[in-house]
Amino acid sequence: MELLRMAMIGVLGAMVAGTLGAQPPAKKRLLFIGQSKGFHHDSVSQAAGTLWKLGQETGLWDTYIQTDCQLVTKKKLELNAKNLNFFDAVAFFTSGELDMDESQKADLLSFVKEDGKGFIAIHSGTDTFYQWPEYGEMVGGYFDQHPWGTFDAPLVVEDPNFPGMQFLPKAFVMKDEIYQSKSFSREKVRVLLKLDAGKLDLTNPRVHRTDQDFAVIWARTYGKGRVMYDGLGHVEAVWDRPDIQKMYVEHIKWLMGTIPGDATPRPKPEN
Repeated sequence: MELLRMAMIGVLGAMVAGTLGAQPPAKKRLLFIGQSKGFHHDSVSQAAGTLWKLGQETGLWDTYIQTDCQLVTKKKLELNAKNLNFFDAVAFFTSGELDMDESQKADLLSFVKEDGKGFIAIHSGTDTFYQWPEYGEMVGGYFDQHPWGTFDAPLVVEDPNFPGMQFLPKAFVMKDEIYQSKSFSREKVRVLLKLDAGKLDLTNPRVHRTDQDFAVIWARTYGKGRVMYDGLGHVEAVWDRPDIQKMYVEHIKWLMGTIPGDATPRPKPEN
């Protein structure tokens, strides 16, 4: 009995010591790129600051903010600069043809496709790299006008089960500038949020989509990695909304592979 008692004490002691010595999970790392080579959005700074703040408040990730693309490479960098191998996900709130050479472009695709990391294009992230088709293929579409400008956008959550979408009302109106997308197909992405076409002025001459399918947020897998497009955020006040911030926390977690989420493509619902 004495031997059994001593063994039990030893096991309990090891368990307590293990608990006391347990370290919290290491923080993930998000690289935010805010380079503008086309239209300059005032809300880029608001977006960068918000994602930095959310990472600090949750303790889940650190955000590294850049206004150039120097770190988008797997080459060894000097003077303490980090390369893509240091990061778990990359966010582009960008426009135009960015300052990236062919090796950097290949490294970004590999970062997602082969390394299984995350990438999110925010708002004008689809108004980027028109001359690099593989980028549009990875993201899932390109900017094709914003027919209604900044307006009271009628939005509908299409997939309330995807991480983060439960924080948004099923249908709501929010002032923002919403893009129309081209080179976009539901065969490759899962739409999470869309415009309510029944509440839009479809006689606008800049409306090009005859299918009336105006996706705003979507997710997809790309090789081993995870990709999202979030078309919200032209208006700075959008970034201050608690529901949008809660949504973004879950989206970043999904992109970094810490929580599951079904990104299987599916057709447009009939209703």
